[in-house]
Amino acid sequence: MNTLQMKSPYVIFLGDIEDKTLAKTGAGLAKWCGDSVLGQLRLPGCGVDLGLADIDLEQAIAQGARSLVIGVATVGGSIKPNWMPTFVAALEQGLDIVNGLHTDLALIPELMAAQQRGSGQIVNVRQVRSELPIATGRKRTGMRLLTVGTDCAVGKKYTALALTVGLNAAGIDATFRATGQTGIMIAGNGLPIDSVVSDFVSGAAELISPDNHDAHWDIIEGQGSLFNPSFSAVSMGLLHGSQPDAIIVCHDSTRKTVSTCPDYAIPDIQDCINLHLQCARIVNPNVKCVGVSVNTLAVPPRDRLAYLQEIERKVGVPCIDPLIDGCEAIIDNINRLFHREEAGQVHVGN
Repeated sequence: MNTLQMKSPYVIFLGDIEDKTLAKTGAGLAKWCGDSVLGQLRLPGCGVDLGLADIDLEQAIAQGARSLVIGVATVGGSIKPNWMPTFVAALEQGLDIVNGLHTDLALIPELMAAQQRGSGQIVNVRQVRSELPIATGRKRTGMRLLTVGTDCAVGKKYTALALTVGLNAAGIDATFRATGQTGIMIAGNGLPIDSVVSDFVSGAAELISPDNHDAHWDIIEGQGSLFNPSFSAVSMGLLHGSQPDAIIVCHDSTRKTVSTCPDYAIPDIQDCINLHLQCARIVNPNVKCVGVSVNTLAVPPRDRLAYLQEIERKVGVPCIDPLIDGCEAIIDNINRLFHREEAGQVHVGN
């Protein structure tokens, strides 16, 4: 797996984006690595606020910042021209630029020249640094859970992280397995699955979750969605390579249409469960759905519990918002279905 060395503390660069869904990298770092984040750097016109202190480069350097993390995930991974002066100045003044976009910053002459003039380094998170195998389909020891979704950006990473923490608290041995740029930044290692050549996606997923002892759970961060035509290929490869014993379906309560394909409606949650189980049974006939995770931020507080209970009644598994309710109900269901009684220590990102 790729191992990432990020120098902390960080400043999160948001540029001038207006859509908060594009700031999922910054939001993830603010949530899970808050002690290492000094603030956010926003350019004029930015309509996104992560609730962090606004900070410019001079202030960041004065406060000891060591990395400028690109906290946005633009469609296609493009770099806007008006971001370049900030990146050049950061490199020249000794800040590393941590880049989770598909664009390789080391191929941009202006940034390479700035890196040579200064002491800052370009860190491309999405570079796959090792040779990857094709999948073997061999059944591996240990247990695996994959977070899947009704669409992209519906909480698969947050659910996997929250579940790993919850399993830790319950004394169950588990490891968060990162497959996206933000997860890798949080965990310190993983594989950027959407940068892998398609023939090797399932093999990469096998590499992420190797053999382990029988009571150990790998909690694998899902990507894309089988219901999103833009990204379904990586979702299927990850599903088959993960060979999950369990899945959690993630959903955004506000989403009506698929994020990148507005002509497509968000699927019914039960239909999402059924399709994922059908596809997963190709590699693991005993796979089970152990819960549904919903982002209920937009649901009025007085209606939230009834909303979750109605989903739970329809699909027959626990339905929670992990950042509000915790994951205890799903952990109880995992214990009930899989009888994992051996205790251990959770190691997030190892």
